[in-house]
Amino acid sequence: MAQAADIQGMRPSPARRWLRRTASGLIGAPLLAGLLAGPATGSAGAAEPVKAVKAPTGSRTVDVSLDTLSPAAPVEGDTLTVSGTLTNQGKETIDDAEVDLRVGPRLSGRGEVDDAAKRKGYLPGADPAPIDDKFAVKLPALRKGISQNFTLTVPVDKLDLDASGVYQLGVSVSGRTSSSSYEQVLGIQRSYLPWQPEKSDKRTKLTFLWPLIASPHVTAQTRSDEQQTPVFTDDSLAKELAPGGRLEQMVALGSRLPVTWVIDPDLLASAAAMAGPYHVKSGESTVPGTNQAVARQWLTALEKVVEDGKVIALPFGDPDLASIAHRGKGVSGTLSHLQNASTVGATTVETILHVKPSTDFAWPVNGAVDPGIVDVATSAGAHNVIARSDSLRETGNLPYTPTAARPIGGGTTAVVADARLSTAFEGSMLRAGTSTLAVQKFLAQTLALTEQAPDNERSIVVAPQRMPTAAQAQSMARALQALSGDRWTQPQELVAAAEVKPDPLATTKVPRASAYPKKLRSQELPTQAFQDIRTTQGSVDSFETILTQPERVVTPFGNAVNRSMSTSWRGRAPEAREYRDAVLRYLKDLTGEVQLIDKSDVTLSGRSATIPVTVQNKLVQGVDRLVLRLSSDNIRLKFNDDGTKAELPVRIAGGHSQSVKFDTATSANGRAQVTARLFTEDGTPYGEEMTFTVKVSEVTPTVLLVIAGGLLLLVLAGVRMYTARKRAVASDTANGHGGEPEQPSDPTPDTGPESGAPSGTGEKVDR
Repeated sequence: MAQAADIQGMRPSPARRWLRRTASGLIGAPLLAGLLAGPATGSAGAAEPVKAVKAPTGSRTVDVSLDTLSPAAPVEGDTLTVSGTLTNQGKETIDDAEVDLRVGPRLSGRGEVDDAAKRKGYLPGADPAPIDDKFAVKLPALRKGISQNFTLTVPVDKLDLDASGVYQLGVSVSGRTSSSSYEQVLGIQRSYLPWQPEKSDKRTKLTFLWPLIASPHVTAQTRSDEQQTPVFTDDSLAKELAPGGRLEQMVALGSRLPVTWVIDPDLLASAAAMAGPYHVKSGESTVPGTNQAVARQWLTALEKVVEDGKVIALPFGDPDLASIAHRGKGVSGTLSHLQNASTVGATTVETILHVKPSTDFAWPVNGAVDPGIVDVATSAGAHNVIARSDSLRETGNLPYTPTAARPIGGGTTAVVADARLSTAFEGSMLRAGTSTLAVQKFLAQTLALTEQAPDNERSIVVAPQRMPTAAQAQSMARALQALSGDRWTQPQELVAAAEVKPDPLATTKVPRASAYPKKLRSQELPTQAFQDIRTTQGSVDSFETILTQPERVVTPFGNAVNRSMSTSWRGRAPEAREYRDAVLRYLKDLTGEVQLIDKSDVTLSGRSATIPVTVQNKLVQGVDRLVLRLSSDNIRLKFNDDGTKAELPVRIAGGHSQSVKFDTATSANGRAQVTARLFTEDGTPYGEEMTFTVKVSEVTPTVLLVIAGGLLLLVLAGVRMYTARKRAVASDTANGHGGEPEQPSDPTPDTGPESGAPSGTGEKVDR
């Protein structure tokens, strides 16, 4: 056993103490008999080789949860308090139960810390004996299915801790059952106890990223008011910002920690939008939002926290760099969207938080990199790529974890986060026991890392999950608070970590594209997503050219395009597709607000006339730089004496219609099919085309004779009426009557008010 201890890197004194503990634990007939009992008879027999010894049956009978361990990293003079819960999962009541604390040998290296976590159940010879009985907790009975709390309190100087390092700590419960008359270990849970009484001469510089990232919540839609009131997909962001919510916890906890803030500017923009008037989609309509106070409170708290701290601004919307590299780079316009997202991101952070952020860092999902991802990251202006050690793996068999920063060519630095530390708080942290184990393992790994090369001061980066839950954030905060004594680590900002002199022995080779994890690749946005984005952007570009206030459209749709590339869509393909489709649908609705009014057939009663075509603008802003083009399929119908095609400019104020009039001429009777369509000034079609029929009815000589005869009859009738009236007046005068003759009234007008409705059937246009 002493040899085994030496192999583990133990000093002689701890080895002898561990041997003494183990021996004392094995002395006693009942327990020894239980260990050496034959499987058939249960009686004592000849001793078997150590390799054949198996964990006693029933060592998993009781579930032991270590809910608190305080202090997490004790020093001399401290009292260690361990509390938790025991749950009897067996079928029998446990009598004379005893809860004991066990402190194992010092673990040597990060590998032993990992291996210790894998072992389950109780194993004599591997698990040390309990410490002094006077610190044990006695329980008369632990009934089946029942949980019971416990608390162990032990002065640290009673733990026989010697050299600095990581010690395995365990809490076991032993007792008897009706089917087993001897005492045995019925449950055990292990953790770690980092021991560093004094500050190291050279400490590990630790950079912990604190991400403020959320999934997209704001649509491309805005209300038709002067303020362009934003519209949210739902009100779930308010729950995250409210007291106790995920994002509120991230800000509150991070305010007390030495962390580097990594922020998605879209989250800031969304919170700022919620801080004012906003609406939330409800079916086909929208309803006013009511969480302005929550958003304002969160933004105020965050602004105060980061005023003196370093802020890393991701591109707006946190675009998925791997998806762009693998699926979108070949789709025209994708890289320009990424560059725009970087520019908008920096401006957004500076405007809302009033701090100048660093935009020199790119953060691929899980720190997984390949040459394509690095190229995409640098194309957006980043010179530092946050990778992870399980992607950019060490190939030189280094006996220690190297410094995070290392050059990877082209003036680019890979800042390689430690995979063990970065994934320490993944999974559910809702149970106190799970959280405590994660915190203790994190501390153990940082101390073991420092002790790998105590004379080699290194810089280590921790890049946790992008969107930690509130429970995960609380666990991370507890771990960082335990490191606040700076005994073996000291905090460092990310910008400084990227500038540290690289380890010359660390790998600098970026893995091939084939090495990119298949699981991550399967979650990427498809190529179709980037094609949809290109379609949307093309429509926005065309629409923008005709608007008198293009920023009302360009800004919300530009942000929506960036959100469509968000990393948060990974694993949520249906939701991502619906978001893109909703953006395009709304854009089509907007462009459809400028349209031609349907026109019925037109009849020309002469060789020339004017044909009006009405264009309607339902937008709140004016449109300009549009042209209306008419074309005829009959060469005998000409427009403006210039052939079968003609176009006129269109400019309409918001909420108005305009009647565009075309002069026409015809040389013969007949029908002509006329097509009307709007175009932008550069010739791009706008909206749907409209067709109507023009009927030409020329006036013949016979018709003219009939008209002349009618006019002659009217003249003769007038002369006759004048003569009769003159005779009547003379007769009245002769009889003594006087006064003014009556005047006929003004004729009734024969035209109605102008209307934007379609023309009536059989519209007739006179010269």
